[in-house]
Amino acid sequence: MTTTPALGLAPVRERLANGVTLLVKETRTQPAVAISATMSAGSVCDPLGAEGVAHLLSRLLDRGAGTRTADEVADILDLRGVSPLISVSRHATTVACNCLAEDVGTVLETVCDMLRAPRCPEPEIDTRRGQLLTQLRQDEDTPSTRAVEAAMALLYGADHPYGRRPKGSAATLEGIDRRQLLDFHAAWFAPDRLTLVLVGDIEVSVAVAAVTRACGKWASLGTPLPSLPPPPAQTRRRLVIPMPAKAQADVVYGFTTILRSDPAFHAYWIMNNVLGQYGIGGRVGRSIRERQGMAYYAGSLFEAGYIAGPLLVRAGVNGDNVDRAIASIDTEVAGMALDGVSDEELTNAKRYLVGSIPRSLETNEGIAQFLQTAEQFDLGLDYDSQLPGLVQSVTVNDVAEAARRTLVTEQAAIVIAGPYEDS
Repeated sequence: MTTTPALGLAPVRERLANGVTLLVKETRTQPAVAISATMSAGSVCDPLGAEGVAHLLSRLLDRGAGTRTADEVADILDLRGVSPLISVSRHATTVACNCLAEDVGTVLETVCDMLRAPRCPEPEIDTRRGQLLTQLRQDEDTPSTRAVEAAMALLYGADHPYGRRPKGSAATLEGIDRRQLLDFHAAWFAPDRLTLVLVGDIEVSVAVAAVTRACGKWASLGTPLPSLPPPPAQTRRRLVIPMPAKAQADVVYGFTTILRSDPAFHAYWIMNNVLGQYGIGGRVGRSIRERQGMAYYAGSLFEAGYIAGPLLVRAGVNGDNVDRAIASIDTEVAGMALDGVSDEELTNAKRYLVGSIPRSLETNEGIAQFLQTAEQFDLGLDYDSQLPGLVQSVTVNDVAEAARRTLVTEQAAIVIAGPYEDS
């Protein structure tokens, strides 16, 4: 059944008999098409003791697929000027690329083969494992990465999929063999978890025919996706990771928030913008960077998801300023929880966020990414049309309620990584 909204981007949505979801948005600005292929399986599917499987598999998707070797895949893509970007998150594995409209059929077939039938040859496994191990060593030596990973473990628990290191550890990566990779793929990669978004110079009928040729015969059933427990009850926790050789200390000060489906999402989006994003880093940036001159950087990020996602306030400071920086974050967080935001802050945040919407949709790639997010969280085909109104409808009281609900200093998880020791 085809579903088409009346206004806005107005993508067309089709669902193949095997469960593949296709979203098509025609644009005629250039003779090219952006392809985004997302499989709803990521690092949360990693088995305990084999963390890193999803990441390692993602590095192998273009190293031989279907009947083609790694060199043959590379030749097909290079000849057409295509450089796929392969990424993996907690919940998704995505292959994204751009190609000329005349090459859509061939490129789409290759992309679908990567997700449907990766070959995972042994020599490539060893090469990609080595690259991941190098990245892990770099992560171990990077205060900001260590602080974020430790904060997630404090917030969710070390055994929770959100609290585990997405790339695994050296020990788990060393233990992953080809059979585990193929078993992971067979369990979690299935056509009814695949969403294909095509944006550009392509008609809907052509897109449907190309997708049907590329993966219409793929028929398999994946393992039911894991049920994720909610984060545990929060208390104030503090962890120091001494890294005395580093020039700065990275501070992460975090909370758990809400599901993406929560009606309060847009109030939280505004709250986070005021707290740590607007201008040079919101209230946090103005306090510890501009007024006090303590931070190399300061700000916050907010990620609502399938369970209550994190809100992380982050700052990089000299080791001597860590305690002052944390006290300043406490002050800003407590102040927002007590007083909410001002009318001026609300107006500025709305103007910024609404203004960012058309900018994010200026390119085919941006539209494809937006449509993927809307599909993954069931936001509706008209979400681009609804979004400005949803933001504008948020009131001062809505933001104040979001702040009171979440910004409780006694529930903060605090991690310091760098040249600092507790006194």
